[in-house]
Amino acid sequence: MAIEVRIPTILRTYTDGQKAVEGAGTTIGELFADLESRHAGIQDRLVDGGELRRFVNVYLNDEDVRFLDGISTTLSDGDSVTILPAVAGGSTHAGRMR
Repeated sequence: MAIEVRIPTILRTYTDGQKAVEGAGTTIGELFADLESRHAGIQDRLVDGGELRRFVNVYLNDEDVRFLDGISTTLSDGDSVTILPAVAGGSTHAGRMR
């Protein structure tokens, strides 16, 4: 079963600069374990205590997995998973625009 995983720039040091990698697994958790076996260190950046890290967003075919089953979300062959770092804060210019 092949799953395409899109990797954000900040995590590409773990994937030798690759923007997308192939992975396998029947759940997001299994997929991350599979990625870890070929890209050591990446899983710790995604998971903490068996759950997604607070500032990591994961999308399965454009659906946020937090609104599905989180790390237990079921995967199918051909699915696409996108990992995005959460963006915090707002515009530093907002107070100046009057």
